[in-house]
Amino acid sequence: MSSVQSTSPEIPPLLSEAAALGEASAQTLLEWVEQRLGSRAAIASSFGAEDMVLIDLARKHAPGVRVFTLDTGRLPPETYELIEVVRRRYGIEVETYFPERTQVEALESARGYFSFRQDLAARKECCAIRKVAPLRRALHGRAAWLTGLRREQSLNRTDVSVAELDSTHGGLLKLNPLAAWSRQQVWAYIQENGVPYNALHDRGYPSIGCAPCTRAVKPYEDERAGRWWWEAREHSECGLHPVR
Repeated sequence: MSSVQSTSPEIPPLLSEAAALGEASAQTLLEWVEQRLGSRAAIASSFGAEDMVLIDLARKHAPGVRVFTLDTGRLPPETYELIEVVRRRYGIEVETYFPERTQVEALESARGYFSFRQDLAARKECCAIRKVAPLRRALHGRAAWLTGLRREQSLNRTDVSVAELDSTHGGLLKLNPLAAWSRQQVWAYIQENGVPYNALHDRGYPSIGCAPCTRAVKPYEDERAGRWWWEAREHSECGLHPVR
């Protein structure tokens, strides 16, 4: 049975309000989120550079917003270290959602530990179990979720909206406050505000996911080139953010 829910009647008016802010600053959008949604909104964080900027901004402008992460069981140790830094520095609880044990056990027993390298369908199956299903549980009962998506990150993300209706994961509001930010803006904010970040960024990893599916990129490659690098570039999404 699908876990996708119908859209709540309150969501379309909220979407209209958020969309009316247009390309307002991330701070302005977060202040609106705090006023209108508070703890019913949450940041979905993989603790990359964008997510760290978003967490820092939210603590200043939307302190009621929750933070959650999807622990796939295969995150790099550097990501766990950063999560601990975030918990201590910002004094927040990071809500953690794991994949269902029985699904992971069945997948690994039947198809091995690296089935995601076999073909695109096998990779999407792994992502569906380890990421997409936990995300739906994480979003259950919330009115909105916030992401660190930026249009500049890849060809799949060039038309990311600041505010949109997420009908894929439960018919709620999806907000992308950094949609118009450049990579330079992200890192300027981190440096100017002393924001902690994942140590892998200093080793050539602009985008960080599960350890077996992430590598450093070359200077001429785009930011998502290190994700599932054995696949065609148009496939560089896991299902959390459907390709448009």
